[in-house]
Amino acid sequence: MSNWEHLITIEQMEEATNALLETGKKVGADSWQQRVKNQTPHCGFGESGTCCRICSMGPCRVTPKSPRGICGCDVHGIVGRNYLRFTAGGAATHSDHGRSICHTLHAVSPTGVYQVKDPEKLIRIAKEWGVETENKDIYDLAHEVSEMALMEYGKPFGVSRWIARAPEHTQKLWHDAGVEPRAIDREVSQSMHMTHMGCSSLPEALVHQSMRAGLCDGWGGSMCGTEFSDVLFGTPKPIDTEANIGVMDKDMVNIVVHGHDPSLSEMIVFFANDPEMIALAKEQGAKGINICGVCCTANEVAMRHGIPMAGNFLQQENVVLTGACEAIVVDVQCIFPALGPLSKCFHTKFITTSPIARMPDSEFIEVNELNAGENAKAIVKMAIENFKNRKPDLVNIPQLKTKARVGYSLEAIKKELDGVCNSHVDTYGTMKPLVDCVKSGVLRGAVAMVGCNNPKVRPDTAHIELMKKLLENDIIVVVSGCSAQAAAKAGLMDPDAAKYCGEGLKRVCRLVGIPPVLHMGSCVDISRMMVLASDIAKDWGINISQIPLVGCAPEWMSEKAVSIGNYVVATGIDTYLGVDPYTKGSTEITKALQGEDGWCAKNLEAHFVVDLDINSLCDRMIAAIETKRTALGI
Repeated sequence: MSNWEHLITIEQMEEATNALLETGKKVGADSWQQRVKNQTPHCGFGESGTCCRICSMGPCRVTPKSPRGICGCDVHGIVGRNYLRFTAGGAATHSDHGRSICHTLHAVSPTGVYQVKDPEKLIRIAKEWGVETENKDIYDLAHEVSEMALMEYGKPFGVSRWIARAPEHTQKLWHDAGVEPRAIDREVSQSMHMTHMGCSSLPEALVHQSMRAGLCDGWGGSMCGTEFSDVLFGTPKPIDTEANIGVMDKDMVNIVVHGHDPSLSEMIVFFANDPEMIALAKEQGAKGINICGVCCTANEVAMRHGIPMAGNFLQQENVVLTGACEAIVVDVQCIFPALGPLSKCFHTKFITTSPIARMPDSEFIEVNELNAGENAKAIVKMAIENFKNRKPDLVNIPQLKTKARVGYSLEAIKKELDGVCNSHVDTYGTMKPLVDCVKSGVLRGAVAMVGCNNPKVRPDTAHIELMKKLLENDIIVVVSGCSAQAAAKAGLMDPDAAKYCGEGLKRVCRLVGIPPVLHMGSCVDISRMMVLASDIAKDWGINISQIPLVGCAPEWMSEKAVSIGNYVVATGIDTYLGVDPYTKGSTEITKALQGEDGWCAKNLEAHFVVDLDINSLCDRMIAAIETKRTALGI
């Protein structure tokens, strides 16, 4: 088997980062690497989830000598409450992203800056929701559907509309377990209420609500964000782009978009392509305008426009350290407050655009659905006019760059499969060709790899090394978020990377014309993966929990990741973590989430597996996939 000799290595990426850090030292900038050292060792009570600070009688720290807090809550209640609050934060964050997209959809008009780019998908969703579509103006339909979507956040009765997409078996599991997600805001609010002082401390009740809050995200707010972003900006389809820090261009005005909400980045991309703005850039001495992305905003614009991806979460400081970044323009989530003081060490403009993410040392220009055109254009102009303020002696762009094919939405995957077998079962295709490959053993199964970077794991190592081993074992990998960018930076999204895979996966990739790692979007787009799993189960005639499929978040770090993990498990997919979820202080919570006979496994047919050894984690995923194959008799 090949040793992947032509891929970009972790060592090469670290060498590039170290060179950039040397530039930072020249101007007195700090870095996350230094801040990690300053924060180590971490608080053991925090890491085990055994510190409680939800009232002012404490904080209380549970130890063998003091096994209960002042109110009498034991360690299991404290750990469970902390876990639920972590989940609620993540569910609120992703769902608020979805809410913003719904408001943007409500603002569309034929002559406005926001328009309906995928009317067919809008009509399909409208029919799914029982809305009459015949002879209806597409913009009237958009306004009607957006209002229905916004009601999903606060409706007083009923459950999420989106859960009707799940197989009947899964819906029954949710109903019987009492975790069907109701209004999105209700689940987040109830989670906060349950964890208030003097409310829930029963471990089972806290785990139960954690799953429900996660489901309101994955089968609620995140699904709104994904589906209506497609309606607004176009459903992704395969497109070639480039990745890694070398996508910055020393001769161009470099504008970096960072965050998660494509409502902003779409407008920045639009005005960066405006002939007036390009002409202005040339007047300033640049050859043109280069847009590139960091974090999930990078995924959004890459999969719709082929905009290159400069890096993921822990590379966000690197783009400024190149000395060639005219502006880093951010919206919400995963943005380092450190970008403010760092940018002041260079000529870079650090521009915040959302009242949800206000930060020191930034220039705030609010961009919303009402002023997006005017203000996004002003931001692009500001960046262009900043080009002349560069300090040439600080410009250093490491020459690391790879090819990547991105944009594998569920619709795109089905179309690719249909193109091979011509089995047009319905308008939107079928998963049966993929199912047949798995049944025959050509593919052993699949891993949905997601999540962040975390300094507790050597950045990107877990993602990349896990992927390589899985691909060698004929296991196809679907990715989103920072995991997707790790794959892209290493070269694993280049279709040519198929030559390194096992013989079965190599054959499938070459037949279908796909890379061995399929880019499904940003972290909010993990909702696509849930629908993908649902459609596979339906086409196969089995339950989701029986599919040779597992989830994996080897470097997760955010509250959103916990919410995601909960809804992936609740959907019936075992989920493997490479970072501990701050629950090890409670044997009862740990068993409920991770035990093969715990609450999640018994009620939802899936559970978490935590293993901080990446090689062991990979072996356990492969073994789980093979166990599922054996159980199916394939």
